[in-house]
Amino acid sequence: MATDIRAELHNCGQSAQKVRLVVDLVRGKPAVQALTTLKFLPRAAAPVVYKLVASAVANAEENFGVSRDDLVIYKIMADEAPTRKWRRFGARGRFRPLLRRNSHITVVLRERE
Repeated sequence: MATDIRAELHNCGQSAQKVRLVVDLVRGKPAVQALTTLKFLPRAAAPVVYKLVASAVANAEENFGVSRDDLVIYKIMADEAPTRKWRRFGARGRFRPLLRRNSHITVVLRERE
């Protein structure tokens, strides 16, 4: 059975909707190719996802002795985290909600078979 190598990031400052645009590009790719793609992607969430995938690759090499060339991104997902809520002044003396959305990102790597 294949071993799952995991790395997680909680309360990332990006919304899950924006992170999913980046995450969908690298799902199922080899880890080395995914890192190259993320390095040159012009999105705000790309450096965060890059660091997380690099951390998962380092975990695989250090803890499981797996070569980085044999790793594939088996599963990667961005879920919603708790939303921080503020109020701003709006028209006619009312309050307008201001929502700061966060996300949890999870990466699962597997060895290529």
